[in-house]
Amino acid sequence: MKIAIVRLSAIGDIVQSMIVLQFIKKKFPDASIDWFVDKQFSTLLDDCIEIDNVIKLNLKKIKQNKSLILLFKTLRKLQTFKKYDYVFDLQGLIKSAVITRFIPARERIGFDKNSTRERFASYLYSKKYKFPYHENVVMRYINIVASALDIPVSEREIKCKKPFFNLSSNKARKNKPNILIVLGASFDSKIYPVDKYAQIVNALQANFVALWHSKKEFEMAKRLQSLSGGLSITKCKNFSELKQLVINSDLVIGGDTGPTHIAWALNIPSVTIFGSTPLERNCFITDINLAISSGNKVNAYKINKKDFSINLIKPELILSLIKGLL
Repeated sequence: MKIAIVRLSAIGDIVQSMIVLQFIKKKFPDASIDWFVDKQFSTLLDDCIEIDNVIKLNLKKIKQNKSLILLFKTLRKLQTFKKYDYVFDLQGLIKSAVITRFIPARERIGFDKNSTRERFASYLYSKKYKFPYHENVVMRYINIVASALDIPVSEREIKCKKPFFNLSSNKARKNKPNILIVLGASFDSKIYPVDKYAQIVNALQANFVALWHSKKEFEMAKRLQSLSGGLSITKCKNFSELKQLVINSDLVIGGDTGPTHIAWALNIPSVTIFGSTPLERNCFITDINLAISSGNKVNAYKINKKDFSINLIKPELILSLIKGLL
């Protein structure tokens, strides 16, 4: 059996959708699985033994240059692939549906028009399934693949999932736990305040590392360092370094963002903090992967990026979750 998965972006979404791979392989161990992804995220899929080929699409360049020529070349190239038995569009956007439509396949599978933000996408599939958009994303990914391939998957199997990446920890043995704080996110209202992170750091005996990526996040990291003392700050140059940093941690804390989802994927304990995005949809809670929300009502179809209710979450509540995990 030959299967293609289309999930183009972004970090957290790609990582969460990788859950389907081990269940496909469990029922069809000889299945060949290719993954179509935006080139800028392609190395995120390294170290995943269930993927046979990663097909990189330079969508960022097409968008930046507004190049129809490059777009048509990309679509023509897709048509040259050998025919797949199934192509799954796990993204559910028009751009991912168009790519799915151009990949040669016996069946092109996606969400129906009532299960995605961009309804037109559903018209490009040969078979579509209804799994409401507001439902948990991990369950949506599993349900659409499991329904098409007749794979039974229980909640217990999901909670007992294997790590998605074939990596080994090389963390130093220390008396205190290693805790990674993820300072940034894709937009500001998903970021927990630095002064409240400082209260958490100062209340625990641990080796803290603050992760930064942008210039703004570096300034946040330096401020957190000044408020808490002794805290280390680091920047990862690539996805390989990021995954290694996560697996070397005993606990990861952060907003609804890629690194916290990588912790979930690697079965590393984590606490994810939600404000303007929906906890019930974006987080699959396990015994070691917990989450806390501001409690604000969130519309999954239209995220309010001006909702800074994450600032109202008390550090004491997060501390209680952390202490329970440690």
